[in-house]
Amino acid sequence: MKKNMLISLFFLFSSTLFAFAQQKGKASFYSHRMKGHHTSDGGKYQPDSLTCAHRTLPFGTLLRVRNPKNNKEVIVRVTDRGPHRRNFLIDLSYSAAKKLDIIREGITSVEITKLDSLPGWRFALPQDSVVALNNYFLFFALLQRSIFK
Repeated sequence: MKKNMLISLFFLFSSTLFAFAQQKGKASFYSHRMKGHHTSDGGKYQPDSLTCAHRTLPFGTLLRVRNPKNNKEVIVRVTDRGPHRRNFLIDLSYSAAKKLDIIREGITSVEITKLDSLPGWRFALPQDSVVALNNYFLFFALLQRSIFK
């Protein structure tokens, strides 16, 4: 009885976790004119960094952003608040938008997945995405890989 209850709670929790793990919506990107401006987390925006703005997710959250039109993906870190336009889900850095191939369109539909909500996400990162993260996250990602191999 106790075992069945624990199993039911586990499936209920995991299904709820995955239900909120992915969002779909419109994405835009920062222009080069924003270079050097302060972001909401206190840092400065650099067009070559893989960062984004999201209205509610905590700073430092890692997101996998996928362009469903061409299936390209990029991993970005939340460093700012926004977008400040209605019906938009995320603002991407110029570099992230370039990797997703949305520079020409300017605005496109994307799917975002919060990486820490998926079990084993640290081991599922594509190698080129891990290298693209800034040095701080790269260090911890590699450390976790070496410890939990």
